[in-house]
Amino acid sequence: MNNIIKEIEAAQLKSEITDFNVGDTVKVYAKVKEGNRERTQVFEGTVLKRQNGGARETFTVRKSSNGIGVEKTWPLHSPSVEKIEVIRHGKVRRAKLNYLRGRVGKKAKVKEIVK
Repeated sequence: MNNIIKEIEAAQLKSEITDFNVGDTVKVYAKVKEGNRERTQVFEGTVLKRQNGGARETFTVRKSSNGIGVEKTWPLHSPSVEKIEVIRHGKVRRAKLNYLRGRVGKKAKVKEIVK
């Protein structure tokens, strides 16, 4: 039974996934359906966490919109996520950046890795 589930999940995985980590600033191009039309909406923010693995892997992105923090969580292999574009690589030492939720302004920034 377990092998059957693994085969089904392997068929649903995306092959072209951008390599990004927690702390990176990314642009997520998500498909939004409004009535009978479909368009692409861009959500730009800092990756707070990546959870699970395989077909069930999700990631959470946080941005500040008009002074209010907005978080969205997407499944990584979802067909609604068109592409993920990395803008900056962040320098962090944690797996989950939950402490950013209580910070506003410059304190909510993550240092950038200079290459």
